[in-house]
Amino acid sequence: MRSKITVIGAGFVGSTLVQRLAERDYADVVMFDIVPNMPQGKALDMLQAGPVLGYDSLVVGTNDYADTANSDIVAITSGFPRKPGMTRDDLVKKNQEIVSEVTRQVVKYSPNCIIIMVTNPLDAMAQLALHISGFPRHRIVGMAGVLDTARFRTFIAQELGVSVRDVQAYVLGGHGDTMVPLARMCTVAGVPISQLMPAERIEQIVQRTRDGGAEIVKLLGTGSAYFAPSASVLQMVDSILLDKKMIMPCTVYLQGEYGIHNLFVGVPTKLGAQGVEQIVEIELNADEKALLQKSADAVQELVHVMGI
Repeated sequence: MRSKITVIGAGFVGSTLVQRLAERDYADVVMFDIVPNMPQGKALDMLQAGPVLGYDSLVVGTNDYADTANSDIVAITSGFPRKPGMTRDDLVKKNQEIVSEVTRQVVKYSPNCIIIMVTNPLDAMAQLALHISGFPRHRIVGMAGVLDTARFRTFIAQELGVSVRDVQAYVLGGHGDTMVPLARMCTVAGVPISQLMPAERIEQIVQRTRDGGAEIVKLLGTGSAYFAPSASVLQMVDSILLDKKMIMPCTVYLQGEYGIHNLFVGVPTKLGAQGVEQIVEIELNADEKALLQKSADAVQELVHVMGI
């Protein structure tokens, strides 16, 4: 029997993700949105691309949560997008109500699913979903580090004129201005970037990575990034659905790992069929630990704002 994936929210991130999933041809996909007829129209359009691109995935658009029943994976993308000048933190109250209702419906119809949180501010929304769902921590994971790391790798590859495939890196911490790109551990074909570019240039790239989402928001004028975010969710779905056990930075619920307790923060994570199968603890120096704690404190402030 084919796997079933639901994407909540048929905006730019959600609909782009659905198209990418359909092209994988390993699952049937349901796209939910509250806007009448909109997800149905987009789904029909994608379905008709199947004969051209060669996929048999069934793509269904709906305004009824009942159609999402028994999903293996649910990606939550619905919510208010960030606008120019708005930080991810500004979004917390706006999106708390939406994510709360979505999570309740997801639990009702797919009680055994794995939830991938995409809605911003992502770490706080993942914490909210855990609080409302009552799911074990291994079945809720946030997409943040994969995207932030992709941006970091892109900027390094552009700077050095090398393939992005040769750039290995990690970005830890919350998905916001306090994220922690681990420049010390970044390598290009195994060579530390400290041997390939001056420290001041590395720091500039680190800062550009932190501002990566805001840079795109500013350029677009309206809306925010969706090509790279949807690709990042796709990589996570691949690892879970195909049990690849890939290690990638994800937002997960820490219970003492990295000295952080009862909070969603981005760290290296092994994703497999069970969801979060291992939290990988890498040795950080004192400065990196301090930055990660600062990032965790920023997430904690948002969680406090939500009152959970």
